[in-house]
Amino acid sequence: MTAGGRLVAAASVVVTSVLLLAGCTVPSFLGGGTERSEPTGETVAPELEPFYSQVLEWERCDDKLCATATAPLDWSDPDAGEIELALVRRPASGEKIGSLLVNPGGPGVSGYDYIAESIDYAAGPRLQERFDVVGFDPRGVGRSSAVRCYDAAQMDEFLYGIVPGERGSDEWIAEVTEASRDFADTCADGTGDLLGNIDTVSAARDLDLLRAILGDERLNYLGYSYGTFLGATYAGLYPEKTGRLVLDGAIDPTTSIQEVNIAQSVGFEDALKAYLADCLAGDDCPFSGSIDDAADEVARLLASVQANPLRASDGRMLGADALVTGIVYPLYSPESWPYLNEMFESVMFGEADIALLFADLYNHREPDGTYTDNSTEAFRTVNCLDYTWDDDPAKMRADATELAEAAPIIGPYFAYGDIGCAQWPVASEAERSAITAEGAAPIMVIGTTGDPATPYQWAEALAEQLDSGFLVSYDGEGHTAYRKSNACIDDTVEDFLIDGAVPASDPQC
Repeated sequence: MTAGGRLVAAASVVVTSVLLLAGCTVPSFLGGGTERSEPTGETVAPELEPFYSQVLEWERCDDKLCATATAPLDWSDPDAGEIELALVRRPASGEKIGSLLVNPGGPGVSGYDYIAESIDYAAGPRLQERFDVVGFDPRGVGRSSAVRCYDAAQMDEFLYGIVPGERGSDEWIAEVTEASRDFADTCADGTGDLLGNIDTVSAARDLDLLRAILGDERLNYLGYSYGTFLGATYAGLYPEKTGRLVLDGAIDPTTSIQEVNIAQSVGFEDALKAYLADCLAGDDCPFSGSIDDAADEVARLLASVQANPLRASDGRMLGADALVTGIVYPLYSPESWPYLNEMFESVMFGEADIALLFADLYNHREPDGTYTDNSTEAFRTVNCLDYTWDDDPAKMRADATELAEAAPIIGPYFAYGDIGCAQWPVASEAERSAITAEGAAPIMVIGTTGDPATPYQWAEALAEQLDSGFLVSYDGEGHTAYRKSNACIDDTVEDFLIDGAVPASDPQC
């Protein structure tokens, strides 16, 4: 669970369903037949010209338009083959400024689905009026050329299987290493050469290609969570091509994987205690006493499930790792906190179904046991290539101690992640360093003070690093800020994207 997570928490599932139903009529600004996007015609290297000169053919798909672009498999060797990138577009309903490309994060979340299924959650009416809002699946994800690994039954065992032995012991490490190696080998067999090219730098180069073939001289972009790292990487590579970029729920490009794990485990533990404070102030809280008393009870519950996993009605077992996922998922949004009351109470009574439901929502698993997308595979692939890893047992145990000291409840379950990527078939060559993007247009960086997944200090760091970055702060809880019922944030974002308005100072929303 690193570098950003799922954007839609449990309470938002109902909202998204409403948006899906609301999108069934065809807007008047969508005509029939096929529409074409003409590329900018800009001069590029000869080997890239066939990609940058392609004309997109858009077809009607419900109330949107859909198209497929081609990109180089390997940007360092454009003749080595091609991949496909799936796009969906909602044309501007009024006077068009240009395209607005949106990435919802992950890495591995489908930007295509985000726009196709919940555009009103992604972009306000003012943005929909002035921009063609474009969602896309990055390389490796969903409808684009994608990572292919396990079938559903294998994924169940990989995500929910109980690892024998004491966490961090030689026996436990050996078991996790074997499982991780099998997963990695299966991904290599199912994905082929693409597996080594699903990194953020390659995705940022795809982003520039999409900008050009959509016909935009400069990139206008709205990125959430991991999408902020993609946007910042783009700005570093193509500062002269930046238009108006909004990076919401920012990631600090300089952080190592251990620094990410510490910051996120502390962030989720802080969010857990904020939930407990809210819970204890209500009438139906399963906890009692002080916040510390309740936090200790959560720790004991995790230890109990670790020692004696609970069997769910479908036969699956709930271990501590799956329970942590079930706890973390609703912590992304304070509107989802009330759902934790019932979940915790059920686990206290030895029942696993609700906790596994929340873990399933996080992992995009359906009640019938199928998985709706490949976000788990894509998430691991991108992170394995974007960070460096060290599975030396002594180093991992020292890191685990540091995590437990920083966040005693959540931290222990964020440890030993190096094992998975150390087995990856493609070695990482990533270097985590500051992104300055000297010469870029102004870039908005948004940080939420109580964000558990992308802590506020990361937004401060990114805004400071970027030569043209400026910080917009939201004093509140939850992951990301735009379109979360805060008029100050929404107006600031939309004024910037539409008019280029840069606040004279941080509005402190």
